[in-house]
Amino acid sequence: MTPVQRLRALLAEPGLHVMPCCYDALSAKLIAAAGYRVSFMSGFAVSAARLGLPDTGLISFAEMVDTLRNCCAAAGAMPVIGDGDTGYGNALNVQRTVAEYARAGAAAVMLEDQVSPKKCGHTIGKQVIGRAEARMKIRAAVEARAGADILILARTDARAVHGFDEALARCQDFVAEGADIIFLETPESEEEMRRFCRAITKPCMANMVFGGKTPVRSPAELEGIGFKLAAYPLVLLSAAIAAMQQALLALAPDSNAPHPPEASFDEIKKIVGFPEYWKRETQYQVAE
Repeated sequence: MTPVQRLRALLAEPGLHVMPCCYDALSAKLIAAAGYRVSFMSGFAVSAARLGLPDTGLISFAEMVDTLRNCCAAAGAMPVIGDGDTGYGNALNVQRTVAEYARAGAAAVMLEDQVSPKKCGHTIGKQVIGRAEARMKIRAAVEARAGADILILARTDARAVHGFDEALARCQDFVAEGADIIFLETPESEEEMRRFCRAITKPCMANMVFGGKTPVRSPAELEGIGFKLAAYPLVLLSAAIAAMQQALLALAPDSNAPHPPEASFDEIKKIVGFPEYWKRETQYQVAE
């Protein structure tokens, strides 16, 4: 099965699918090894991990595609949804983004209606393009999908700028244009979350940012509300940052700080694939 076929099959199943978000090959590999069936490559996390910079449109299309390619290769059979930001330009740029994300191995690409340069959905200062242009960009993405093996995840950030009703209207536009998955960013109450899911006939995605603007609910609660996918964009990144900070503190001379839990050297070798590499290496050894 292709990544798209696997994702379609997941979306057809009953229940909610939790998506821990990846940001590099190692995180994607760990998510797949933990048994999760789908992941999302978070632009926020990629910008932080690759550049050490905020999610404010500073990372480039080429850097995102490069990271996506590595994530998809490391994820094995697990489908990965790629964050395509604004599509990196106009409708024709959107079509190239769709094609290149498909070529990199993504099962779906998320495209949003923010003005470029975009900003993290849970931070201040967002602006969105006009409703007609937003719809046209999703139309362009859907038309590009015809020549690429990929699904379209359409996102609006209009809730923070124009209110919930405008955001919902844009989501309905995206459904009408043929988007496969719909994402209304930053609903600010559970009632808004329920209204969104009731109004949309396509699979809906929730974004669970601890400390963000949307109420955080358990997977069971999100399923009851009507969501099909739940992304957790910063869980792995925040855990990694906290562990690295603690390890650096404990490593300092004269420090009495406790060491955080650590993977053993043998475990690290297993995770990155040394045993399999050694096994395959013997197949090509030349007898002396």
